[in-house]
Amino acid sequence: MPGGFTSFQTPLPRSVSSWDKRKVELRRKLWRLLGDLPELFTPRVVIQQKHSKSGYVLERFTFDNGVGDTVYGYVLIPGKRKGRGPAILYHHYHGNKYKSGKEEVITKAFPKLDFATGEALVREGYVVLCIDAYAFGERRFQGPAGPKEGGRMTEVSLFKTFLWQGRTLWGMMVRDDLLALNTLLSRPEVDPHRIAAMGMSMGSTRTWWATALDERIKVAVSVACLTRYQNLIAHGQVKQHGIYYYVPNMLKEKIDTESVVGLIAPRPHLTMTGDRDAGSPADGVRTINDYQEHLYKLYEKPENFSGLLYQGIGHQYTPQMWAETLNWFRKHL
Repeated sequence: MPGGFTSFQTPLPRSVSSWDKRKVELRRKLWRLLGDLPELFTPRVVIQQKHSKSGYVLERFTFDNGVGDTVYGYVLIPGKRKGRGPAILYHHYHGNKYKSGKEEVITKAFPKLDFATGEALVREGYVVLCIDAYAFGERRFQGPAGPKEGGRMTEVSLFKTFLWQGRTLWGMMVRDDLLALNTLLSRPEVDPHRIAAMGMSMGSTRTWWATALDERIKVAVSVACLTRYQNLIAHGQVKQHGIYYYVPNMLKEKIDTESVVGLIAPRPHLTMTGDRDAGSPADGVRTINDYQEHLYKLYEKPENFSGLLYQGIGHQYTPQMWAETLNWFRKHL
């Protein structure tokens, strides 16, 4: 491996107590590696617009993330909701579609799916909340250069500037996602014990990081981007992921993806990946999934994890994957 690192295997815990003990130290390390992040809080939300749609209500909201940046988001509320019910923290993808962001939940964003995923979920009875990540949607000019830079250059400039501040872009993105979680939990339509997270591609990675770090998320669905770092290097595919993705010292600390994802156990987690997805080498996916299966067996809850690897599928969200997503939520949420 370049840079003087040697490959390593993550040791399998022998008991629930040993893993629970390791989880505490692992979370502490991950928060440290993400940088000197401002404390979390429950934002004061401002509803900017409210529209009645077919079968649901769409609200466009904003909040200040505590460091001077405005976060823009959508929340979709079932039209016939009475009392509190299940909710989904939805993480949009990357795909170099910087203008899209949260629009993913109300537009046909995936070539293989002929509907808007957020609208499909709200019509299933779930409250759905999605925010623009840094450099996306209404935040694509929200970098140090303001309107002089947009999208990809905003992303790059934020990455550099945050490093000067002792932070990481990924850490700030995850922090915003957890602020969005706090916002979701504060809503009167939401049952705080029935919160899920989901996403595809970058949205998948945002999902398993947020769920790993915050146990208030009870169910997760991760589509694509189940990437083991060492296998990504071995296959020469580090280029497949954007600059936002990289957290310093992960491999130095002997932390690979199976450890981060393992923090979700024993909560229900469905992962779905194509074996031709260059950004998620199949051998690495198998290592991650095998590790999770071991953990869930330790907890005596093997039914709470499903790691699906689809043959002949690339970096895609397919109708079969969508059906699995809905079934997973119906079963566990």
